[in-house]
Amino acid sequence: MRDHGGDLDAAVRRHGGDARDWIDLSTGINRAPYAFVAPPADAWTALPGHGATARLIDAARAAWSVAPEAAILPLAGAQAAIQLVPRLDALTGGPGRARVLGPTYNEHAAALKSAGWRVAQVAAVEALAGAGLAVVVNPNNPDGRRHAPETLMALAARVGRLVVDESFIDATPAFSLVGAAGAPGLIVLRSFGKFYGLAGLRLGFAVGAPDEIAALAELAGPWPVCGPALDIGAAALADAEWRAATVRRLTQDARRLDALAAAAGWSLVGGCALFRLYETPNAAAARDALARHRIWSRIFPFSPRWLRLGPPGAADEWARIEAALAPGG
Repeated sequence: MRDHGGDLDAAVRRHGGDARDWIDLSTGINRAPYAFVAPPADAWTALPGHGATARLIDAARAAWSVAPEAAILPLAGAQAAIQLVPRLDALTGGPGRARVLGPTYNEHAAALKSAGWRVAQVAAVEALAGAGLAVVVNPNNPDGRRHAPETLMALAARVGRLVVDESFIDATPAFSLVGAAGAPGLIVLRSFGKFYGLAGLRLGFAVGAPDEIAALAELAGPWPVCGPALDIGAAALADAEWRAATVRRLTQDARRLDALAAAAGWSLVGGCALFRLYETPNAAAARDALARHRIWSRIFPFSPRWLRLGPPGAADEWARIEAALAPGG
């Protein structure tokens, strides 16, 4: 089932109000976005140029300490990479057997199936061995499981291709594999919009060996990223001070949200700085209770007790979540 966070239209249909009345904490997107300077006029009026793309790639390489032998491909969100990677048939000998470490973000399995792969979900890293293509989301969505780089590099030698989705790794860079991403058969996916709070910009990256990234670029076609995204992304990735301050704030906010959830009788299952996963007596009832305060959360078809929330942003949002999770709220 391709269910996702977001979709405030569904919240409005079910619970009323207007989308502007709601706080969407269902997506794992930073609620205090990067405050960018408006791009120059030609970012809107001209086709994206090679120079703007190169500046963005250089900024990503520096921000994430990407290995010099690795290539970087900007795309319209990490989702675009998820759709394209299963189509690298020329390098894999055609769709075969894929394994996805789960439960996790369901678009990986859906995209693989659409491209003709035979897909199985497995519960342990060791069970991925032997797959033609293996997918690990690190940290995992929705439970925040993390895997050490050495564990994943050992796995890479036992699969045809290893895809590591690092969409939520910005606050824990020590777990990132971008430093090893030039190795053949390893593709690392990174999101921009989640950590920088600009999901509507549609910007993400695939990082890997030059031949594989070149093949992905052929599949993506010309101008896969719009001019304003190239400009804003390069500026944001170069802002190390904002990045460090945001990691500190999100880490503190995650602890603050955990304390509110514990006081409401929920237990922490896991998560990362951008989202927290709680076990509740009844996830659907908990979501509806939050919805009465116009707060949208995420529940899952495979668990009747799990509910995911991202930390609020502004002070008024924190006041709303505190009221919603207070006894009798």
